[in-house]
Amino acid sequence: MRPASEQGGLGSPRLHFRLIDSTNERARALALGGAPHGTLVTASEQSAGRGRQGRHWAAPAGSSLLMSLLLRWAEAAPAPGLLPLLAAVATCEAIGAETRIKWPNDIVLERPDGSLAKLAGILVEGRPQERWAVLGVGVNVAVELDALPAELRGTAASLGRGPGDVEPLLSELLRALERRLAQPDAGLLADWGARDALRGRRIRWGATPSSGADQEGTAQGVDGTGRLIVALDAGGQRTLEAGEVHLAATGAPAP
Repeated sequence: MRPASEQGGLGSPRLHFRLIDSTNERARALALGGAPHGTLVTASEQSAGRGRQGRHWAAPAGSSLLMSLLLRWAEAAPAPGLLPLLAAVATCEAIGAETRIKWPNDIVLERPDGSLAKLAGILVEGRPQERWAVLGVGVNVAVELDALPAELRGTAASLGRGPGDVEPLLSELLRALERRLAQPDAGLLADWGARDALRGRRIRWGATPSSGADQEGTAQGVDGTGRLIVALDAGGQRTLEAGEVHLAATGAPAP
């Protein structure tokens, strides 16, 4: 992916809000109004932050990195699946912890029992036909897990840092995104694969009208367009373009 303009780099201009409904919503509105490549929207708190499939993104005020970045490109649109992968690798690099990536959009930490706890999420929205996208990233920087809604405490993770660490993390993430946007796809896919949290694990995904039940298989990495490759129990493979996947009951990596 080659940005339409390198002028100003990523993060300029920047709009920061103490409270906003959704940084992605504001960035989308700015994109439709002609805002330039690199425009950044950040917030200390969101009242209607969201993740994929319309889920609510919960983050106590001042505890998280909440950002949405407008990207424009002059050439043909990149493969739709690669921008979330690029953002995931850059986010892992910026955090600097033992982070892994759970396809398609979660940054996770692996617990001793093999379960995965969500540390960050990525949401990409836009109009590829108009050559722009909004990249939203949320990272639990200083979140106290006990302050989260009860249904999230068992599946969430936090860096355990202080509120003053949000801005330095943002700066590092923008630098990592700059580097990754200039990287050839082959290198990106190799680096993504090195952090793949699902490869070799049993996973399940949504039911089909014919089966009426969740389907299961073994994750085998991603293809050149960012689709998840799954080895099926009955033989053969299939690729998943989008949607939620979960660890199956026997979700530990294969030996």
